[in-house]
Amino acid sequence: MKKSIIQLPPEWAEQDAIQLTWPHEESDWAPMLDEVEQCYTELALAIMRYQPLIIVCRDAAAVRLRMGKYDPDKVHFIELPSNDTWARDHGGISVFEDGKPVLCDFTFNGWGMKFAADKDNLITRRMFEEAIFSPEVCYKNCLHFVLEGGSIETDGEGTLLTTAECLLSPNRNDFLTKEEIEKELGRLLGFDRFLWLSHGYLRGDDTDSHIDTLARLCDRETIAYVRCTDEGDEHYPELKEMEKELQTFRTRDGKPYRLIALPMADRVECDGERLPATYANFLILNGAVLMPTYNSPKDDIALQQLQKAFPGRSVTGVNCLPLIKQHGSLHCVTMQYPKGFIYPR
Repeated sequence: MKKSIIQLPPEWAEQDAIQLTWPHEESDWAPMLDEVEQCYTELALAIMRYQPLIIVCRDAAAVRLRMGKYDPDKVHFIELPSNDTWARDHGGISVFEDGKPVLCDFTFNGWGMKFAADKDNLITRRMFEEAIFSPEVCYKNCLHFVLEGGSIETDGEGTLLTTAECLLSPNRNDFLTKEEIEKELGRLLGFDRFLWLSHGYLRGDDTDSHIDTLARLCDRETIAYVRCTDEGDEHYPELKEMEKELQTFRTRDGKPYRLIALPMADRVECDGERLPATYANFLILNGAVLMPTYNSPKDDIALQQLQKAFPGRSVTGVNCLPLIKQHGSLHCVTMQYPKGFIYPR
């Protein structure tokens, strides 16, 4: 029997749309709903400058009113219940199998059963049933395996960049060994080369060190990553070791990666708790990159560094101080769908 060829496109591949799952009064955003909806509106409008948007929400009319003026042809609303708003982790993962688009639906269990996810875990299947996807798209039930989009990075050529802290955590797929996880990810997502980071974390991160908070593939030869230069910062030892690991990694051609250091974000706190602010949580769009900012002098430094990784795209900032109060940022609340997945309106 002929083995299928599976490709998980890189984020920089051409996209049809971005998904947002809108905050509501029964989510963890309830105490600061007005503030976070303002942030979501800014993010939504920024995305629509470059491509269409899918908004999963409880009340489309209320979200339309909140967003104000926008191009209605660039937004598709889907009314569905949700626990929370982290589309990167409850959203479907898009692959091509023998050239045909396939929407993979993995289990989201609240980052290792830390939070309720019963409604979030149904969103991908219900979106598929809403017929917003192209008729060519097939749905694949992968619910036997726990996987979040924020935990994986790829070059589109079969390479996985990830962290052992997340993918090997006991409350996700603890019945599988590292080798078995690699085999299953190879079977489902087409990976045949694995780059595991054993170091790196951010205080306040609920995800068990998602790779999209620490190091990101920007093209097949470039990785942008968080560097801490303050030896008095608690993150310094781990991020230094992470940097050393990245320096040992090689591309498929056997060359060292071009490494671009992003500054460690200035300390952000809420109620005395340090939050996981990071510039690595950026979103790649068609012709652009949106980067989280935190009202800090380091914002401009990070923008300049990230522009080096994306010389052909505009790199702009979006204020994500509201998002970081719930321990996530810009990439965490978005999910992209590659070209060929969304039914044209």
